[in-house]
Amino acid sequence: MAKSVNFSTVDTNVDLSPPLGGVLKRGFDVVGAACGLILLSPLFLLVAALVKLSDGGTVFYGHPRIGRGGRSFRCLKFRTMRQDGDLVLAAYLCDNPQARAEWETTCKLKHDPRVTRVGAVLRKLSLDELPQILNILAGDMSIVGPRPVVQEELERYGNAAVFYLKSRPGLTGLWQVSGRNDVSYATRVAFDRHYVETWSLAQDIRIIAKTVPAVCLSRGSY
Repeated sequence: MAKSVNFSTVDTNVDLSPPLGGVLKRGFDVVGAACGLILLSPLFLLVAALVKLSDGGTVFYGHPRIGRGGRSFRCLKFRTMRQDGDLVLAAYLCDNPQARAEWETTCKLKHDPRVTRVGAVLRKLSLDELPQILNILAGDMSIVGPRPVVQEELERYGNAAVFYLKSRPGLTGLWQVSGRNDVSYATRVAFDRHYVETWSLAQDIRIIAKTVPAVCLSRGSY
């Protein structure tokens, strides 16, 4: 397991100018995200309507995540959980030791009691992540990169945290197309480090091409 990082001693302003890929990667992100938003707008509106009609709650959910250089941003998703999700999770983990162990190991649950019926389908197809196109246009994320993490997760990166902080988090990435939740967290960290160390636009395009079949087959998604 990766050693925890003392963030008081880590330079969180690493390589802020220029970011990974520079102008080339950013230009690719802006053009790709703008085209994606236009092409997927009917699907975007349909999913928004389904979420709203499912329980009358909010459509979007913004969760604080760590971005490039350690900056926090609100990572957007279509809401897939109940409005009282925090209370439901706390009670579930209290009553289920195995689930608590799973949560402490991966920060995820294969059978999450907070997820709504509509939300389960959206997660299976990764449609809940569509609003992150707006994060890309805002400059918080990239089309391809390490998946955004919370600060507690970044501590698991150990010395590899500096590689995560060099890149904008991605809508998709090497981990997304290589098994996702079916691989260990240490393997996920290794994927992120490898991606940053070997970045090229050609690699980004290959990952995007692999994302479609990975999503259709729902590999490692829950």
